[in-house]
Amino acid sequence: MSDDVLVCRSIVRRFKEGVSTLEVLSGVDLQVRPAERLAIIGASGSGKTTLLQIMGGLDDPSSGEVLVGGKSMAKTNEKEKGLLRNRYIGFVYQFHHLLPEFSAQENVAMPLLIRRVAKDQALEQAEKLLSRVGLGQRLDHKPGELSGGERQRAAVARALITQPQLVLADEPTGNLDAGNGAHVLNLMLELNRELKTSLVVVTHDHSIAGQMDRVLVLQDGRLEPQGNISS
Repeated sequence: MSDDVLVCRSIVRRFKEGVSTLEVLSGVDLQVRPAERLAIIGASGSGKTTLLQIMGGLDDPSSGEVLVGGKSMAKTNEKEKGLLRNRYIGFVYQFHHLLPEFSAQENVAMPLLIRRVAKDQALEQAEKLLSRVGLGQRLDHKPGELSGGERQRAAVARALITQPQLVLADEPTGNLDAGNGAHVLNLMLELNRELKTSLVVVTHDHSIAGQMDRVLVLQDGRLEPQGNISS
């Protein structure tokens, strides 16, 4: 049995557009190895976000199969799929998606609370991780009271609180200035090394891609190694 964290097999995704059909993904195969850092790059509209959503079980492929932790997403119901995501996967988006009515500490603790971890324990772990990302003095602040960089660091902490096997990041620095973006990326890479969490980053930024172990390009619906892409 493969020890790959995530496997995509022949992923096809089509969308209906009126009477026509648009095929965004045309048979994507991918294996993500333990603790690997992988970048997926490609032109705007090439399907990078669609692929990431399918990898995370947030969208279903038209055909093909995704295996997470050796389990097929296609063979699970929505409840089981949610449990699988909570156990194995953390998400970081371009926009933080923190819940505005909750504090930074409560937001970060949320994935543990969903797992029914005791509230005191969940909040304690959230405090430790927020301190780790430089937000130890901002625990009680709600998202509206945090800067853009602070919100994104809290979002990274939330993604990693369950120590998932895999973090899927969609343009994680795309909404930040250069300084904050570099800080958030370095933080993600540091935690990747420490926690041995696999990291898949969708980005249009080649300087970010260059810091990963492997770079794949999504073009014409297929993933190819960066050096094999036609101009």
